[in-house]
Amino acid sequence: MITRAIEQALSITGLGILTALGQEIGSQLSAIERGQTNFRPLSELLGRDNPHGSIRAGWIESRSLLTSRKWSPASMAALYVAREAVTAAKWSADDLRDAAVVLGTSRGNAAGWLAPWPGRRPFKLMAASNTIHSEPAAAITIELGIRGPYQVLASGCSAGLDAIGIAALLIQSGIAPRAIAVAVDLPLVPCLLDSYAHSGLLSRRSSCDPYSPESDGFLPAEGAAAMTLEPCKQGFPSLLGYTANSDAGDPLGMPKDGGRSIQLIQEAIARHGLPSALCPHATGTAVHAISEPAALKASFSGPPHPSLHLLKPFTGHTIGASGLVEAAILTSFLARGKLPPNLAGRSSVDGFHLPDTSLDASGPLFKLSHSMGGHNALLVLSPP
Repeated sequence: MITRAIEQALSITGLGILTALGQEIGSQLSAIERGQTNFRPLSELLGRDNPHGSIRAGWIESRSLLTSRKWSPASMAALYVAREAVTAAKWSADDLRDAAVVLGTSRGNAAGWLAPWPGRRPFKLMAASNTIHSEPAAAITIELGIRGPYQVLASGCSAGLDAIGIAALLIQSGIAPRAIAVAVDLPLVPCLLDSYAHSGLLSRRSSCDPYSPESDGFLPAEGAAAMTLEPCKQGFPSLLGYTANSDAGDPLGMPKDGGRSIQLIQEAIARHGLPSALCPHATGTAVHAISEPAALKASFSGPPHPSLHLLKPFTGHTIGASGLVEAAILTSFLARGKLPPNLAGRSSVDGFHLPDTSLDASGPLFKLSHSMGGHNALLVLSPP
């Protein structure tokens, strides 16, 4: 049975992004085209006494963007990228008023709540809201004057892609005429780093090579991104499809045979044709280095194989924000008729090409995300 989550293409009219590579989309693309990363030892952010100080990570350089007396750090990051996206989309106050907001996150407001945020003054009135996942979405509606519905998804590392997909469904169902999808995670706080380390998920390597036999974990990173969606307009990249399923197998691990992500890829091929390119989840964890290549090989049994474009070697793993962060980067390249290069020297999957130069975009692009607990999500994007 073919899953038809999106019945009509939607236009992606505005983007906002905030990562260790910069605070606007142009700087992200320039860094990727130059093969630049910005990973540094966590001791530079958290101090030499931090037990995770030797781990390399990526963080948002301008800490003032994340610091407010009123809103949590995650809310401030979400607000920043939301404003960037609606400005790029040229939405008026009337456009904003009845828009929908869908926000994806994994760890929500842990930064500034479970862990102190340097330079942030307490604000008793907002103490309750700062401890719940929904505050960033509420902050966006309050600050931007949005009176349409908002939804919050905490579906782990797939949350960013899910936010895009659910935003599209709200438009196509007639609930809202337009929507903004936002995703944010700020995982570089001691309590979260402790949990990742105890689960064996943090890499001790200096760079991310997700499909290497020596891959031992991910490089954690902060990130936020936003994307505005509207009914089809000429001259913009398109969102063609979204679908999701679950493996129903393990609360932490992934099926070594690729699990039900194979079904997502095969259904997307049946609906949209063979993709010219695919951006996998590619975190760098040891289990993922086995599971995802198995899914790719099973889904594309013979040539032509899509080129693979791995973005976490540039951005790090921004957890619940990762799907939308990477979708925003991909969309920006697609708007130029291009596909992003890979960081040189990355290991490939047998039979698949990892180009280290930018290619022309010639057809649909698949974006995959996976979450702990076995949730899989797939997005189909297209150049204008």
